Amino acid sequence: MPSYTAPLRDMRFVMFDLLEAERDLAALPAFAGVDRDTIDAVLEEAARFASTVVQPLNAVGDIEGCRIDADGNVSAPPGFRDAYRQFGDAGWPALSCDPAFGGQGLPVLVNNRVYEMLNSANQAWLMYSGLSHSAYECLVAFGNEEQKRVYLPKIVSGEWSGTMCLTEAQCGTDLGLIKTRADAAGDGAYALTGTKIFISAGEHDCSENIIHLVLARLPDAPAGTRGISLFLVPKFLPDADGAPGARNTIRAGSLEHKMGIHGNATCVMNLDGARGWLIGEPHKGLAAMFVMMNSARLGVGMQSLGLAEMATQNAIAYARDRIQGRAATGPANPGKAADPIIVHPDVRRMLFTCKAHTEGGRALATWVAQLTDRAHAHPDPAVRAEANELIALLTPVVKAALTDNGFEVCNLAVQVLGGHGFIREWGMEQLVRDARINMIYEGTNGIQALDLLGRKVLHDGGARLGLLRKLVGAFLDVQAGDERMQAFTAPLRALDTELAAVSASVAADVGADPDALGAASTPYLRLLGHYVHAWLWARMAKLALDAPARDAFLEGKLATARFYFSKLLPETSALLAVIRSGPGSLMTLDAAAF
Repeated sequence: MPSYTAPLRDMRFVMFDLLEAERDLAALPAFAGVDRDTIDAVLEEAARFASTVVQPLNAVGDIEGCRIDADGNVSAPPGFRDAYRQFGDAGWPALSCDPAFGGQGLPVLVNNRVYEMLNSANQAWLMYSGLSHSAYECLVAFGNEEQKRVYLPKIVSGEWSGTMCLTEAQCGTDLGLIKTRADAAGDGAYALTGTKIFISAGEHDCSENIIHLVLARLPDAPAGTRGISLFLVPKFLPDADGAPGARNTIRAGSLEHKMGIHGNATCVMNLDGARGWLIGEPHKGLAAMFVMMNSARLGVGMQSLGLAEMATQNAIAYARDRIQGRAATGPANPGKAADPIIVHPDVRRMLFTCKAHTEGGRALATWVAQLTDRAHAHPDPAVRAEANELIALLTPVVKAALTDNGFEVCNLAVQVLGGHGFIREWGMEQLVRDARINMIYEGTNGIQALDLLGRKVLHDGGARLGLLRKLVGAFLDVQAGDERMQAFTAPLRALDTELAAVSASVAADVGADPDALGAASTPYLRLLGHYVHAWLWARMAKLALDAPARDAFLEGKLATARFYFSKLLPETSALLAVIRSGPGSLMTLDAAAF
């Protein structure tokens, strides 16, 4: 069976050395009292909980799955409910929530590292509470005072969990096709009728109530996305004391039979006149839902980062122990019949790729969490505004680049383990199956790419991209005289120039051919992902080079940075060629001829 040890040294390196979190938090009044000792204590306890309570249930959930009875009641796999109770009792759901609603008021920076650990340990289990924080953010932003009073303290405590009910059989990304209707009940509530599919944790027995955030149409709704409203639909209607009361008429019709995440109940949810309450204004539900959705997209990136860490750890451990063949330069272990496979260049290629994607992804995800704290809590409106613009630019990158890379890491881990990687008991094949969904839900990665290029880069004339390039340019200028950094700064500067040129080229192409956007978007997202990762890896290399004494950890960091720049970053040349090739070869064949 696989094992998991939280990468606390790397988390601390990223937070305190790379991102200078202590100094950054000191500038935010809400977090001025959060010091390194506090953060370390939280991370160490989270590491213990993840490895001893949650991770042992990962294989159990995969093998046992969930069960549904004739009345639509769903039971989570054995052990999940007790672990969820411990999770709530320890206060983990409240970590970065507002103290006004019972939260602990810690930074998102800390919360995300905790969630990375829990995703490594058991993604399917964490999904029972995974969307609760996103629902919390939506209600904080758009809920009325009564909704906040009744629901937020229960969500923050973990007693109640949340879901996001968007998808229907006839529509996924195109939410304008939604048919679920909401009719006024005459008492301020609405009666919702329709069917939603693919609802993660839509029904389960872990929390005592489930709060569904449901997209639906009012009778007078205009067509398309302009006619969508958002409703709060609880599984149990709160009574006068705020406790779960009568059962609402929203039930699970069936469980989806899935490729992975077997431990999480992915449900078809039927609403039969279910009572719900409007969130925000009529016909403006997408604005409210996108608060939740963007939070969830960042969370999905964290899911794949967690799986990538798990896969990387176990692949390295296996490669150190498994003996097969001899090193090309002569026996590395003459006392044994063969050498460990970690001596072979191609195995090292796979392991370095795993490390580069995982550690680079951690740096990116942690930086976006830091930006989120600035956006929420910095006293300077200009700093808050800039942080929000960078988050908007980077959200599709976190969601798509980290999930693409995470899936590749899990596949490489299977390859490192060879035949054992294909066998259930080693746990690697489960990681592949679990990771695959992350590239699909919360908006497929192709949709993320369209959002990035169309809305986040071209729509504002490259202003958001300019903010990112300004940060990269400032770093390059400071490092200009350091010869040790040339292996990192020269290719990054060249890529910066190419990124500016190809962005302008695509903008011109889209003006002449609407299909140019769709043809360029996916390689463009991967290109920008490399750009951000290269900047972060160059900064991490600088820290390692400047360290007064390099230990094994820093030597590994520097070696991985060199590998990234020499073996992975050259992919950008191919991506630039693909982007510049335009849509012609994609669009000339008639659909009937495929």
